[in-house]
Amino acid sequence: MAQPSAQVTAAEISRIAGVTRATVSNWRRRHDDFPAPAGGTETSPLYDLETVRAWLSSRGQTTAAAPAEELRTQLRLRPAGADSAVPLLPLVLATSRWSPDNLTALSELPDADLATRADAAVAELADTVPQTEAAPFTAADAGIVRALIHCVREEGAQAALDVLAERELEDSASTGTYQTPDRLADLMARLLPADTARVLDPACGSGTLLAAAAHHGAHELYGQDALPVQAQRSAVRLLLAAPDAAVAIQADDSLRHDAFPQPLMDAVLCNPPYGDRDWGHDELAYDPRWAYGVPPRMESELAWTQHALAHLRPGGYAVLLLPPATAARSSGRRVRAELVRGGTLRAVVALPSGAAAPLHIGLQLWILQTPDPYGPDHTSVLFVDADAERQQDRPRSRAGSTLSSSGTRRRRDALDWDELTDTVLDHWTAFRASPQSFSDEPGIARAVPVLDLLDEIVDLTPARQVRALPADIDPAQVARQADHCRRQLTEHAGLLDQAAQGTWRPTGDSPRQWRTATVSDLARGGALEILRAATDSREKTEGAQWRAENAGRLVLYGTDITDGVPASSTFLDSVPLKSSPVIAEGDILVRMFPGDGMSTARLADEQDIGVLLGHDLYLLRPDPTRLDPWFLTGFVGAHDNITGASTGSTSVHLQPGRLRVPLLPLQEQHRYGEAFRRVHELRTAARQTTELAREYADLLTTGLTAGALLPPETVST
Repeated sequence: MAQPSAQVTAAEISRIAGVTRATVSNWRRRHDDFPAPAGGTETSPLYDLETVRAWLSSRGQTTAAAPAEELRTQLRLRPAGADSAVPLLPLVLATSRWSPDNLTALSELPDADLATRADAAVAELADTVPQTEAAPFTAADAGIVRALIHCVREEGAQAALDVLAERELEDSASTGTYQTPDRLADLMARLLPADTARVLDPACGSGTLLAAAAHHGAHELYGQDALPVQAQRSAVRLLLAAPDAAVAIQADDSLRHDAFPQPLMDAVLCNPPYGDRDWGHDELAYDPRWAYGVPPRMESELAWTQHALAHLRPGGYAVLLLPPATAARSSGRRVRAELVRGGTLRAVVALPSGAAAPLHIGLQLWILQTPDPYGPDHTSVLFVDADAERQQDRPRSRAGSTLSSSGTRRRRDALDWDELTDTVLDHWTAFRASPQSFSDEPGIARAVPVLDLLDEIVDLTPARQVRALPADIDPAQVARQADHCRRQLTEHAGLLDQAAQGTWRPTGDSPRQWRTATVSDLARGGALEILRAATDSREKTEGAQWRAENAGRLVLYGTDITDGVPASSTFLDSVPLKSSPVIAEGDILVRMFPGDGMSTARLADEQDIGVLLGHDLYLLRPDPTRLDPWFLTGFVGAHDNITGASTGSTSVHLQPGRLRVPLLPLQEQHRYGEAFRRVHELRTAARQTTELAREYADLLTTGLTAGALLPPETVST
């Protein structure tokens, strides 16, 4: 029985054919012989890939796809049972060593000869790339081998490597495993001494950390990963990026089956899996690596920490990227205490949220050093709150966001990697050079004596350890801040009272009835457009050029709508957009995932104009000669309307085309629009006043408890 072909979306057809999405839509409407949907839904149809390719071939469109896209397509065409990309990974390394002319000659060989040459090339790498066996290439694989050769020749070996790895990782069980961003990997590598030569990453993933170490001078690179595809990908990447280095990569579970008990390393860099309950707690209970205590079952991160230390020579360094709970969970306090007591933990650095996935969590860097019998005793630990460095000059709200000069809460500023790197390296370099004379920076960095950390909790959270002590607080400055906040609160309370003014008359004995139309109906009639961002589903490769062109541009997300704040994020790579509409005046922004009691829609203001639309928003762009923007915003954002146009129970998803809008003359729309504008002003004033009241109360509490403020004198009546 023939295997079913893969299915593709209309967007994927456009990439395969090398045309725009609009062109595919035109084909569907104008050509009766365009392939019929083979699956999916009415709004998101799927098409049989083989049928699509045959149709494109009949129109001369088969050679328009980019080499990486053609390789991706060939992978999807492979029949069930033969879809593994792993045998092709070492072939990337082999072909990268051939000249463009040799690659061209190779691709022109007959199918059987091409398969034989591919087999031989892979076999030569059996001692270099882990889990490499004689690849069972046959004449039937000639198409995908040629696509790989074309991709290596035209776009480079790294592009081909990424396409193969993304295919294999789609079905891999890698929960809790996240790729380390290049800039963070560079920072971690720079925390090591300059003469570091031999580096291990026991959870090497795609090899980002080892590649960064090689960039900074390491020439012996050791890695291990539980996923064979990751181990192969890492090996190939490192052999491409550091051809002069000695590379040894193994595929296996590092905690259960340590591939590198020897030699001892100069350094370990690692971004281990988080929250892994099945890390081997029972079977490894008596393992000699647990020199600082047996890691509790829920503390896999502390197992990885001690695994790293067990591989270091005396005086060697380990830098690990860990979730913040590792520093404070009660179950891990005994191990933390021993790490501190033994002088092994040298520093903990709190990173801003968004520095690495998961993006909503501020991760931490732990810097550790194995005891050196000939080295100095370590009597203090450095704590750096790198996020506080970005926020120290701005008043803070209770939620940890910042307040603008008008009192509105904003999202955190976009991450400045240069500033972050300089902050961390400056403090770490000064501390490592002379811990005893390190100058604390209150609220940012502090060298805390070991004895002060060994309490019942052993909480190693940087924000807790670097907070300003009473001796560091300037009472006069606190008083000035309190007075400024009080005056702002009084001003906004007046604005709130002003916004609440007005008499709202009833319509009569019963509510007003009117005819309505759906947003889809209005869109079909040309009264408005429904727009949204397009996401990149292939490991952020397809929209790379667009993201590069728009690097640094602000992106508005659903949380900005909820919080009532302007855009301040630039995370184009975190959520892989490949294109996005630019917000213009009069646009209505609607959250894709509405939340109970949350703001769902808003009219774009001057701060939104020119900003990119995030992946979790819809954009309604009305024709102002037919629809009043405030009128439309008010009705589409109404709770009952949102509820009626949403689907799902646990995960609610808005269907914007189902939103209903009254059919009123434009003049009457303007009257309702003005009313909705006033309601918006009321809601904004209430939010600003509430935020300022909380800020004022927090500031007064801190001033009183720190001894910087005196209670007001009692006024007799």
